[in-house]
Parts: sequence; structure tokens; C-alpha cells
Amino acid sequence: MKLYLDTANLQEIKEIAQWGVLDGVTTNPTLISREEGDYRKILKEICDVVKGPVSGEVLSLKSDEMVAEARELSKISEHIVVKIPCTVDGLKATRILSQEGIRVNMTLIFSANQAILAAKAGASFISPFVGRLDDIANPGIEVIKDILEILNNYDFSSQLIFASVRHPEHVRQAAILGTHIVTMPYRVFSLMIKHPLTDIGIERFLNDWKKR
Repeated sequence: MKLYLDTANLQEIKEIAQWGVLDGVTTNPTLISREEGDYRKILKEICDVVKGPVSGEVLSLKSDEMVAEARELSKISEHIVVKIPCTVDGLKATRILSQEGIRVNMTLIFSANQAILAAKAGASFISPFVGRLDDIANPGIEVIKDILEILNNYDFSSQLIFASVRHPEHVRQAAILGTHIVTMPYRVFSLMIKHPLTDIGIERFLNDWKKR
């Protein structure tokens, strides 16, 4: 399973990259708006650090405008993946872009049916938002199970990105199911490494060593 960081903050990205476990980064307009600087420049800096897939989202809503914007974003770096929302116009744009060899991450997916359409349109990545489904008492993990089974049934080339991660338990669930990718905020990445028994064990070892 690949691990992505869901942020546009360069310091967070640099830190997690140093851990040696970072495979990619996902951003969105909200995350980019929290950072200072030009949108394209921020994405380029992230690509230079990660050297793996970096998702940057279009702001347009019409298919022809999405395509034009996506083409420009793809010029930033070979690592850029263009995020496009799951709408009718998004599907139209995804089909055109995928035929041009531009990778698309279809985002804001909340159902298996949407995922089927995204895969059929040629999306390289499909991003169901698990946490947001959980927020409305619709178990997001069930949607993940359905999408994974569908992708396997028909040998789609699309990879599933488990998005809207709320806590480390989501990561564990994703791994057990065989999810291709999980993208999570810095906070969840940091929580994954923590366990009270690890801290207790280190303290005990050091104290025992001092008694020699």
C-alpha cells in the first residue's frame, strides 16, 4: 500500500519525506489557500521534494475549461496528477485527458456508481471520501470494499485512493482491505508512529542501562 500526505505545506512534506515512507502528495484548493505563494510554484516545489505523484486540482467547472487548465497543470512537472471532481463535465474532461496521457485523480467520490463511471472514463486514480461519508452515518469503509471488488472484477487500471482519513484506524482498515493508496493529513501520519508501550519500553531500557 502506498502512503500519500494530504497537504500543501512544504515543511510537513519535507519532514514526512525524510521518514522514507512517503510515496506521493494530494492537494486541493482549500489546502493550497492556506499557503503563501503562487499555485503553480507551490505544486512545483512539492513535486521537487516528493518525486512521486502530486495531485493538483482544477478550479474550472466546464469540461473544456477543465481540459485547458489540466493541460497547463501537467506542464509543471512529470509528477503532476490532475484532480477533477466527479461530475458530468468532469467525466468528459477525464476521457479527453486520459487519451492524451494526462493522469487524472477523480475526486469527491461518494459511491461505487461514481467510481465505476470514473474508471470507465479513464481516471488513473479514484478518490472516495471515507471520513465525509462516516460523518453522515454512511459507513465509508463499505464503499471502499465495493469499489475495490468492482475494480478487481473488471480489471480496471484505476487505483483507489482512500481519502478523507480521520484517524489511524482508517489506515489499518484500508491496508487490510488491500487499498492501493491512502492519503492522510500530517496529524494522522504522526499518530501512526505513536504507541504508549513503545515510549514505556524506551524509557525502561534507558533506565536499566543507567543502572549498569
